Amino acid sequence: MIPFLNLKDINAKLRDELLEACARVIDSGWYIAGNELRAFEQEYAAYCGSRHCIGVANGLDALTLTLRAWMELGRLREGDEVIVPANTYIATLLAITENGLVPVLVEPDDRSLNLSPRSVTAALGKRTRAILPVHLYGRLADMPELLEISNRHGLLVLEDAAQGHGASLGGRKAGNWGDAAGFSFYPGKNLGALGDAGAITTSDDELAETLQALRNYGSHVKYRNLYQGLNSRLDEIQAAMLRVKLKHLDEQTAQRRQIAHRYLNEIDNAAIRLPTWEREEEHVWHLFVVRCQQRARFQQLLDKAGVQTMIHYPIAPHKQKAYPEYNHIELPITESIHEEVLSLPMDPSMTPEQVDRVIEAANQARV
Repeated sequence: MIPFLNLKDINAKLRDELLEACARVIDSGWYIAGNELRAFEQEYAAYCGSRHCIGVANGLDALTLTLRAWMELGRLREGDEVIVPANTYIATLLAITENGLVPVLVEPDDRSLNLSPRSVTAALGKRTRAILPVHLYGRLADMPELLEISNRHGLLVLEDAAQGHGASLGGRKAGNWGDAAGFSFYPGKNLGALGDAGAITTSDDELAETLQALRNYGSHVKYRNLYQGLNSRLDEIQAAMLRVKLKHLDEQTAQRRQIAHRYLNEIDNAAIRLPTWEREEEHVWHLFVVRCQQRARFQQLLDKAGVQTMIHYPIAPHKQKAYPEYNHIELPITESIHEEVLSLPMDPSMTPEQVDRVIEAANQARV
């Protein structure tokens, strides 16, 4: 069976570097908020092109704390509306509702599957205060158009960059477009830790200072608490792991792009829709997602051929039991996406022979 993502093989290639970094932390005797965290924050901020990076416990906290910081700073208030693509992972919505804000779900662009500027414009209302674009599957959202809208209407922009590490346009990377960006370093991400981890990037000094306190019980100085904060800190071990992996990120992105090029050029099956993209730099191929109206049968045939696939994501957030107040909403583009998407193996450790087998299986899977 060709695995969807072989993390064991990916990490095996970096084993010596990872063990050395781990030993460095163990031997230091300092495990929270130390030199590894500070070094990673500096290195990742430089990679994204932002002034600040604030390490946190996970990607959800990255989004939640940013919105919370804007509330503490008076830039958002409870009940304010945040426009968000409806076809995202539920974490994007959880960050909004956790802060007493209101998600306004809009249809994505049917080709890119990212937030549609046209839908954003149509959804603007008196309580709209922010836009939360998602760089879905590793493709940069249409940030130039979205920033034009936000600038015209005085809106905050928070990038959900959980899948977009390194995606760029004109040399400007994800994490350096909006007022802030939230990243996840979940192990399966393009830049993945060996456990949960996340970060926020921003060039807003006041926001960064507020976030540094909020992630640490609301405190800059021990036992002096400015806010009712959280314990959401990126620990030294994970920071050290991420420093190793960041050095290899661009190389692994190039490998992902090579696999994606082969899929795009060699898969020929009328039953599926291949993804589209316009500029190579804008897509880092966290996932290679096809659409098939007979998805269950297509997935079954690939499994029989020895190819593991996954569905990202089977149920749209507005149809989840967690959000009954949105269950009545009809969003046909979003719902068709969730009913049709299927992710093929996308793994920088794949061999050319494995890629051959995936292509052959996809071409032979007639539904």
